[in-house]
Amino acid sequence: MFYAVKLTIVIAVTLLLSLVTVLGGLFDAQGKRVYRIIRFWTWLIVKFSGITLTVEGLNRLDPQRQYLFVVNHQSNFDIPVLVQALPQFQLRWIAKKELLWIPFFGWAMWAAKHIFVDRADSLDALKSLKLAKQRIAAGISVVVFPEGTRSTDGKLLPFKRGGFLLALKTNTPIVPVTINGTGKLLGRGEWRVQPGAIKVTIGTPIMAKDSRPGGLRGLSTQVQEIIAAKLQTGEPFARNQENLPRASITAPGRIA
Repeated sequence: MFYAVKLTIVIAVTLLLSLVTVLGGLFDAQGKRVYRIIRFWTWLIVKFSGITLTVEGLNRLDPQRQYLFVVNHQSNFDIPVLVQALPQFQLRWIAKKELLWIPFFGWAMWAAKHIFVDRADSLDALKSLKLAKQRIAAGISVVVFPEGTRSTDGKLLPFKRGGFLLALKTNTPIVPVTINGTGKLLGRGEWRVQPGAIKVTIGTPIMAKDSRPGGLRGLSTQVQEIIAAKLQTGEPFARNQENLPRASITAPGRIA
């Protein structure tokens, strides 16, 4: 009964905030103002879902610069988790175009000026690369799920190299990010989020020009190895793997 009440509140707020976001997006060229609404919306979702979020490695990032966050993909819940894990950054996703047609969610993504790509159209991919460059130039960080789809067993899928090309073209530091726990709490085809713990580990930024030899393939392999090293595919994550600052959600868009 209590879950039904919380779900009703989340749905009602989602509908309201989606409409406000879409209207605001009509007058917000880069989506920076409406992104603040998304921060609150994702905080509400994470909080009402009974999630304990632990973030490690925030001290590795400079809040004053833009990054390309390269992240493993386990669940649709990865998106609100990342927004809350990286509250000092304006984030935009490179996402498949089909998401635009999801009522409210897709419309809100459009309003926040996320970057959509038709993966079957190479020309469209080039347009999305150009748009991503514009976002970075405007002070916005870009998020890439290099696997291209959600993993069904938590293990990493092969990485696509489009995001790494973007890093090279814009000289933007790549930040490997590992998410643990979302796949267990909201699996593929499920709609109810299970309460539990999620951990986000932020790696050391990598300059593409300083990466190991091998071009895009070498850079992709290097980042994949870093993400995989922090990925827990079976056992619950260990909380003391590194002596890094931790953070927990306390208020919309804030970390304490």
